[in-house]
Amino acid sequence: MNFQPDELTQQVAQTAKDFANQYIRPHVMEWDESQTFPIELFRELGKLGMMGVLVPEEYGGAGLSYFEYNAVIQEIAKVCGSIGLSVAAHNSLCTNHILTVGTEPQKKQWLPKLATAEWIGAWGLTEPNTGSDAGNMKTIAVKDGDHWLLNGTKSWITHGKSGDIAVVICRTGEPRTSGNSTAFVVERGTQGFSAGKKENKLGMRASETAEMIFENCRIPDSSRLGEVGDGFRQAMKILDGGRISIAALSAGIAKGAYEAALQYSQERHQFDQPISNFQGISFKLADMATEIAAADLLIWQCCDLKKRGAKVTKEGAMAKYYASEIAVKTANDAVQIFGGYGYTKDFPVEKYYRDAKLCTIGEGTSEIQKLVISREVLHG
Repeated sequence: MNFQPDELTQQVAQTAKDFANQYIRPHVMEWDESQTFPIELFRELGKLGMMGVLVPEEYGGAGLSYFEYNAVIQEIAKVCGSIGLSVAAHNSLCTNHILTVGTEPQKKQWLPKLATAEWIGAWGLTEPNTGSDAGNMKTIAVKDGDHWLLNGTKSWITHGKSGDIAVVICRTGEPRTSGNSTAFVVERGTQGFSAGKKENKLGMRASETAEMIFENCRIPDSSRLGEVGDGFRQAMKILDGGRISIAALSAGIAKGAYEAALQYSQERHQFDQPISNFQGISFKLADMATEIAAADLLIWQCCDLKKRGAKVTKEGAMAKYYASEIAVKTANDAVQIFGGYGYTKDFPVEKYYRDAKLCTIGEGTSEIQKLVISREVLHG
């Protein structure tokens, strides 16, 4: 299989690169320091189709494939992981969940506003005491005539405060029983739906992470996505695609750190020569380049499988696991190459270092990816 980017993918990548350099790069540290979530920036990305990359044109999206989606995330993440994370979460979680399982009326109602970023999307699965243990979630939905009453708290939600619409997975059966959860769409402004604590994070500080609180939140049955009891199965399917997003995000951060370190190593002189001449530095650069190339191949394999409509559970977990771990390693080595300067906020690698760690945690930790991979290898 040939995974080299075609002309369309290259054009999309160049557009994303140009946008990131012009509109994101000048503000990266300002947004990071102030923890500003720049909503208007996402409206501009929406105009370029980058907030609805996978959404068909009939619903206001760009109608592109995972190859173009990967290119968008990587080019933005090279400049700022926070913005890349928010673009990824909006596209692959909330928007993609509605696109994947929504009815035609539901798609027509919500996708055009999401695809253009008129509305920012959130997706709620995680809770304070249930991360990977989603079968034991405490947020419940109880049927009340032709409506549902939602009660509980979702935590660590990207756009949990500023999102205009959220897909929320609620328990509708007994804890840890099969088919015990259901997905619902809740619009901001619905009575009983509010934002809670905004997290003060190590990295990804311009990507908002907050609680979503539901207190007798009453929504119509028409806001239910798919069948009652099908929520967890839907969530796992959505996460298969979401892991490709995080893999792309990881690769973008790794490339940003690598390119900064490569340039610095050629400009910084010690003992009357560039430090890139020293084997200790050049070998680090060799490892970075090789591992990033390997991550790209894993991601492109996933994009090809998605484009063909094939199962991507194992491959998505592999790509996410490997790319996120090498993002952390690459950022760490980049700081080392910069030396003392790498530990200051005057140079970009300290931010790549802080941002990268989230990639090994979000949408399933590295340990959970190993669990998914081993299950697929042994029983798939």
